[in-house]
Amino acid sequence: MSKKIVIKIGSNVLTLSSGAPNETRIKHIVEQIASLKSQGYQIVLVSSGAVAAGRSLVQLPANLDAVSKRQVLASIGQIALMNLYNLFFAEHQLTCSQVLITKESFSTREHYLNMVNCIEALLKCNITPIINENDVVSITELMFTDNDELSGLVATMVQADELLILSNVDGIFTDHPSKPNAKLIRDFYNEEINLDEAISIEKSEFGRGGMLTKVNTAIKIAALGVNVTIGNGTESNITNKLLARETGSFFKAQFDKNKSAVKKWIKNSETFSKGKVFINNGAHQALLNNQANSLLPIGVEKIEGDFKKGDIIALLDLEGNEIGYGKASYSAEKAKVLQKQHNQPALVHYNYLTIK
Repeated sequence: MSKKIVIKIGSNVLTLSSGAPNETRIKHIVEQIASLKSQGYQIVLVSSGAVAAGRSLVQLPANLDAVSKRQVLASIGQIALMNLYNLFFAEHQLTCSQVLITKESFSTREHYLNMVNCIEALLKCNITPIINENDVVSITELMFTDNDELSGLVATMVQADELLILSNVDGIFTDHPSKPNAKLIRDFYNEEINLDEAISIEKSEFGRGGMLTKVNTAIKIAALGVNVTIGNGTESNITNKLLARETGSFFKAQFDKNKSAVKKWIKNSETFSKGKVFINNGAHQALLNNQANSLLPIGVEKIEGDFKKGDIIALLDLEGNEIGYGKASYSAEKAKVLQKQHNQPALVHYNYLTIK
């Protein structure tokens, strides 16, 4: 089976200082993708740059609100960016496609599987999906933190072997990169450094993400079974160098990537929870042991939120600490009727439960 690689490219790699697309850089990235595809890899591209591209093309009224500005810029910029990708892919007799995603697309299993089916179908047809957040319709409260988060969700969704996060720095350093004693961490271990001191919280001029979000994404996605490497997308032939472990900061996959796709979806859907369920100490201990225990109504102390059957819900202990997430087997209304009762169906079945 062909290996799947998700490549995430940040705005700071794809754009000039003006915000206009860096055509030379984009062309070289496409050349690298063509080379990887010729080696038998399946490639999924997560590309930033649309809003920046739009900003370089139009002058918007000063009185336009921030959300509307972003929508207008994204709507214009997507065309400019995709036209370039389409042009450069065609030079290699390859086809690319655009896939626009919103955060809500991950909130239900049905939508999630729809996205998986779409991307898998494109790959089977030897078409390279180019994925971006649909900023034209996304609203601030429901936006991804940045495209680093989106790329991580995509990588686990398609069960990728590798996620390459391309920024304008060489990787993660032992100290702030501006300091002379800072060294590039080739194999990342969370305990090696103090992230708060070593990583700048500054974001690129045109992007939403900083290096800290890249590290947090890498740690989380590696824990879900995908190798992750952060490297410098402005460097020549960087993708092959990262795959060969010649440069960049590498986060090794922690377990079999084929383990429970449903539980991976739930783990990735933590931020979409529609309600909170507080459980007693007995239920908490039962969920923590090594047996396959489900959450039963007898262990439920309090319910907050109006969730429906199939929604993701957060599980908390009596002190309010989050201990896990699960897919609700029935609504909050029914759960309130059944709570603290014996011999009732599970609110969250073990197969749809993840513990932090």
